[in-house]
Amino acid sequence: MAPHLLFTITIFLAAAAVAAAAGEAPLPAFFPRAVPRQAVVEGSLRVGRGTKDQPKAPPSPYAAHFFPQQLDHFTFRPEGYATFPQKYLMNSRYWDRRGGAPIFVYTGNEGNIEWFADNTGFLLDIAPKFRALLVFIEHRFYGESVPFGPESYTSPEKLGYLSSAQALADYALLIRSLKQNLSAEASPVVVFGGSYGGSELRTRFPIGDRCFNGKKKTQFPPSFLGLEHRLHSCSAMHIPLSSSSNLTCVPPLSSFLSVLAAWFRLKYPHIAIGALASSAPILQFDDITPATSFYDGVSQNFKDESLNCLEAIKGSWDELMTKASKKGGMVEISQMFKACKKQCSGKSTWCRPIQSVYSARDWLWSAFVYTAMVDYPTAANFMKPLPAYPVKEMCKIIDRSPAGVDKLTKAIAAAGLYYNYTGSQTCFQIGNEPDAHGLHGWNFQACTEMVMGMSCSNESMFPPYTYSYKDFAESCKARYGVAPRPHWITSEYGGNRIEQVLKRFGSNIIFSNGMRDPWSRGGVLKSISDSLVALVTDEGAHHVDFRSATKDDPAWLVELRRQEIGIIQKWVDEYHAGS
Repeated sequence: MAPHLLFTITIFLAAAAVAAAAGEAPLPAFFPRAVPRQAVVEGSLRVGRGTKDQPKAPPSPYAAHFFPQQLDHFTFRPEGYATFPQKYLMNSRYWDRRGGAPIFVYTGNEGNIEWFADNTGFLLDIAPKFRALLVFIEHRFYGESVPFGPESYTSPEKLGYLSSAQALADYALLIRSLKQNLSAEASPVVVFGGSYGGSELRTRFPIGDRCFNGKKKTQFPPSFLGLEHRLHSCSAMHIPLSSSSNLTCVPPLSSFLSVLAAWFRLKYPHIAIGALASSAPILQFDDITPATSFYDGVSQNFKDESLNCLEAIKGSWDELMTKASKKGGMVEISQMFKACKKQCSGKSTWCRPIQSVYSARDWLWSAFVYTAMVDYPTAANFMKPLPAYPVKEMCKIIDRSPAGVDKLTKAIAAAGLYYNYTGSQTCFQIGNEPDAHGLHGWNFQACTEMVMGMSCSNESMFPPYTYSYKDFAESCKARYGVAPRPHWITSEYGGNRIEQVLKRFGSNIIFSNGMRDPWSRGGVLKSISDSLVALVTDEGAHHVDFRSATKDDPAWLVELRRQEIGIIQKWVDEYHAGS
């Protein structure tokens, strides 16, 4: 069924009146008793067709619905009363509504909601124990929840409705309406988030469209804050620069879903009794955490496995740039990287599958960053299909390379583990990769409120770089016509002196972090009070606790989940006891 037709039907069905909770004035009865449909979205892990890397998936355990969400929650302008279809997924198989069993809500982050539902098996694992209803809400401007359809990303006037505050208000309104229409006012709500949703990816264009040369800067930092972690800038000029030129160390698409869960509990404590924020870098803003922390964390993961591995990767950047500066260098690089030839245009002898050296560098960079983030103790398929402890496996490839092999060749071989662990790829699309997870919009958030300056220190395995807010702000202004608000997040949600401040008004939040996750350095690593609890594991990676339990899970992971379940059970029991 076409989305616009489904939305029309949804509005029609919503006209039916619903009973209000006893003693409470009813909300407007526009909650859609939506026609469920199986979520079939291009790029979703539940598409069902299967690919070389992704076998055909089983049917989704979730039914998809659409909610007519208000465009603007914070003004009373007439245009703000417009609505758009916000997608959410629901599983009521285990729910004991009459018994007041809880509702577990995943606060969606920067991507298709199916992608996160497919990789948050923890909720499905614990739903039978709690007899819980599971709800995954898609973040506005991501996936199918786009207020202006395909025009949603075309102007700052439209993108101006994309913010964390609007998203949190979306969740609040949807949850209240859901509880009312399901006669579930007695059911407590616990919110879950892993990454931005907790506190995860990129669009396909650079924010800055100008380059500087000569006496001016050779760099105009873009803000590719996404899953593929593109650092591309001024590539069309193909300037043969050193590896530290034209570089910006920007945060990869991150850990913001868990941030949203924590913020939701702080902003809407009357709606959610608690929050589990996994890998939530709520201290990554406003210089609370050192700018070099993330990339130092990535580097430490590789150094822990092998100093030789770290040094090989660190030395590969200069070798790449040196090779690119030579005549015919990009042709050779294209061959070394096994770039797909179909990217070439025309029949020129100098046709280059990889058009820019920075695309090649980004390809390597992404592999190392995201492998460090998802260094799980068991095989997984979140970012890409990967074996258990993939950082260790990458370093084995480097350390076992034959004598005389240069560092760049070693680095390319190691990156192949990330991009081709299944062995199904004969060549790689490098540059202009499709956005498979509906990540449009993240660059705008990075240019407005999600401002996280990142630098690369001399000790990291990446080329040194010092973050420049001035350059970043110029690039945002050039791309969107807006200026970043670097202090807004800490003004709206707090963060400074969190130990002294949060314990005075906050409660019932679990901050879960694994020290193998580079984002952990921007997280809460010490408990603030008896109910603001930090659970830290030395071997944990990016929201590893949210993954489905397996027989191969190490004891520390089993214990971590046991503690989380125990705390959540305590919240639910206290709610029903009225304490």
